[in-house]
Amino acid sequence: MAAGGECDVIMTPAAAAPMVASHPEAPAMLSDDDEDTGTRREAESFKEQGNAFYAKKDYNEAFNYYTKAIDACPSNASYYGNRAATLMMIGKFREALGDAQQSVRMDDSFVRGHLREGKCHLSLGNAMAASRCFQRVLELDHKNTQAQQELNNARTVLEYEKIAETDFEKRDFRKENSPESGLCLYRLYAWSSHLASSLWTGLSARCVVFCMDRALEFAPACHRFKILKAECLALLGRYPEAQSVASDILRIDSTNADALYVRGLCLYYEDCIEKAVQFFIQALKMAPDHDKACLACRNAKALKAKKDDGNKAFKEGNYKLAFDLYTEALAIDPNNRKTNAKLYCNRGTVNAKLRKLDEAIEDCTSAIKLDDTYIKAYLRRAQCYMDTEQYEDAVRDYEKVYQTEKTKEHKQLLKNAQLELKKSKRKDYYKILGVDKNASEDEIKKAYRKRALMHHPDRHSGASAEVQKEEEKKFKEVGEAFTILSDPKKKARYDSGQDLEEDGMNMGDFDANNIFKAFFGGPGGFSFEASGPGNFFFQFG
Repeated sequence: MAAGGECDVIMTPAAAAPMVASHPEAPAMLSDDDEDTGTRREAESFKEQGNAFYAKKDYNEAFNYYTKAIDACPSNASYYGNRAATLMMIGKFREALGDAQQSVRMDDSFVRGHLREGKCHLSLGNAMAASRCFQRVLELDHKNTQAQQELNNARTVLEYEKIAETDFEKRDFRKENSPESGLCLYRLYAWSSHLASSLWTGLSARCVVFCMDRALEFAPACHRFKILKAECLALLGRYPEAQSVASDILRIDSTNADALYVRGLCLYYEDCIEKAVQFFIQALKMAPDHDKACLACRNAKALKAKKDDGNKAFKEGNYKLAFDLYTEALAIDPNNRKTNAKLYCNRGTVNAKLRKLDEAIEDCTSAIKLDDTYIKAYLRRAQCYMDTEQYEDAVRDYEKVYQTEKTKEHKQLLKNAQLELKKSKRKDYYKILGVDKNASEDEIKKAYRKRALMHHPDRHSGASAEVQKEEEKKFKEVGEAFTILSDPKKKARYDSGQDLEEDGMNMGDFDANNIFKAFFGGPGGFSFEASGPGNFFFQFG
């Protein structure tokens, strides 16, 4: 802030300080026709007092005394220049710009005035106007190194601005950590180091944020740059940062339509749609032609209406209509990740109700891709995995839920899934017999009779050795299944997931033939007879 940190008068030894200019300029002398000698002396006294306060960094008092000097002698360029420097030190660049411009209007050869005007323009983000001011300084003093440095800074800001705005208009927003994003940043760093003049396309929103951060180092008071950065942060899902930038602007200017729009955009993307609409409407009151706020407001209202209609249809049991409405809502705005995650989950719930479990799993997976913290989507998908006997996947989802929310309910769901997974790795005796898990005793007996006869070794005595071996294995498994499921105590232990071998039952000791004989009644009283090609009948002795 060199241009704003020096005053334009020779200080007395008592008032000298590090912030005082090393090359001061003498005040412009006014003729007696304009100001009488007493008034000039009073104005100079005010200026010197202002300089003393400035040196002490008491900028408010310095401002007051410079203002008194201007009131006493309003046609002195250096007074305006000094007040501009004071305003710059307290960050009031717009007010400082007015004083700096007034100083150079009074004296076009006032170098410090041109420097301060340029610094104000640059701080406010008008790098083109700043460049003209610094070029004017170089015309007056071609060896002025500060002006040359500031001119380079202004050109740097113009380049960053051009890159950011060009790519923002293309809406080329990739994921923040994508390889393309890294390449773009590498190129930007290379450009900023060597001031290369070439531009390129394909920058992500992260690169736009990078450009604006660099530009704001030279233009800290530029609301336009801050808004562009905030909008990109919102598109990247970095809502607290975007809200912070917008809120800072609104504290300074509560009528800033762009800041109101960004504030609404953050709420919109966080699925606070009603509040978002209020901000969009407020932005449109400030700027009726604000196209972005108009589009966002329209999308927000349409999204809320479709979602509400879908929820209503679901509650009424009209699942087909609910599915169609959620699908239509998903097409409104692909960028609204959080709301779309809920829509996918809702549609997944509809598919689950329609017993389209694979489609339900797919929808829940889409929801989780959009919002990997969405517990409801994990729970819905886990239940679908349970219903389709994909127990390992169910356990994985329930573990994720329990790690996030350690409730008793979630713990029990996880235990149930783990139990079903353990049970699924054992022989499924119900499946072997071909009966439901709620089958009655009679149904189990009938199933055993059918399967035992189907796989009995005697029935396959004429088959190949390989077929005989396979059928013998199945015959044995049928016997095991019947032994367990026909005994209420063993069946209860099996259903509860207990390891039967750990309970002292060695499943390898089953004699399927003995079980068969016991079931059909009598030793050796049963035989298979061939009655034709591929046909058998059996008889009891």
